[in-house]
Amino acid sequence: MRIARILLKLSQLSIERSFQNPLAASFFIMGKLLRFGLFFYFVSTLVTHTKLLAGYTVDQTVLFFLTFTIVDTLSQLLFRAVYSFRPLLVSGEFDHILTKPFHPFVVVLFGAIDILDAIVLVLYMGITGFIMTQTTGIAALHLGLYAAFIVNSLLIAMAFHIAILAMGIITIEVDHTAMIYRDMSRLGSFPIEIYKEPLRSIVTFIIPIGIMMSVPAQALLGMVPAQALIVYGAISVFFVGLSLGFWRYALQYYQSWGS
Repeated sequence: MRIARILLKLSQLSIERSFQNPLAASFFIMGKLLRFGLFFYFVSTLVTHTKLLAGYTVDQTVLFFLTFTIVDTLSQLLFRAVYSFRPLLVSGEFDHILTKPFHPFVVVLFGAIDILDAIVLVLYMGITGFIMTQTTGIAALHLGLYAAFIVNSLLIAMAFHIAILAMGIITIEVDHTAMIYRDMSRLGSFPIEIYKEPLRSIVTFIIPIGIMMSVPAQALLGMVPAQALIVYGAISVFFVGLSLGFWRYALQYYQSWGS
C-alpha cells in the first residue's frame, strides 16, 4: 500500500507536468494520431491491393496492427520514466533514488505514467473493438485469451525496458538503446508469418517481438490454444528474470557522478 501511494503521487505529478503546456500536449496527441492514421492507411491499402498478407485478410491484418499499437501505447504509458533515466544518471540524482527505502523501479520504471498516451489509447481500443465486430470467428473465449496475452506482452515489454535501464547504467546511454527497441518492436506491426526463417524464429524466441505483438492477435483469431498461455507465460517470466539479472549486474558496476 505504501508503494501504491507513492506511485499514485508520482502519477499525479506526471499528469500535472503533462498539462502544464496545453498547446504542447495538444500537438503531442495530434502527432500520435497523425502517425497512427498514416500507418493505418498504409497497412489497409497494402492489404487491400494484395487481398491477402501471409494468408490473413484485410480485417485480420488490421487487427495485428491495432494490437501492436495497443501494446506499444500501453508500454509507453506504463514505462515512460525509462526515457527520462539518462538525466538522472548524468546529474547524480540516481544516487539519491538508490538511497530511498523502496525499489528504484518505483521511480525509474513506473514513476512517470503518461496520461496523454492514455487518451489516445481509448481511441485505439475503440477502433479495435469496431474492427472485431467486422471480423468473423471471434468468440468470448478468444477475447479472454486476447486480454491475457496482452498482459503477457506487457511483461515482455517490461523486461525490455529493464534491460534498457541496465544498459544505461553501464553505458550512460539510454535514448539510442530505447530507439533500437522501438525500431525492433515495429517488426510486430505485421503478422510474424511474413518473415522468413531464421528471422521469424529470432524475433519470436530470441528477441520475443513475435510473442509480444503477434501472439495476442493470433489468439483473438482462434489460432492459439488456451494451453499456449502457459508456455508463452513461462517465456515471458524467463525474460523478466533475465532482465532483472542484467539490472543487478549493472548495479555492481555503477559509479555515482562524484566517483
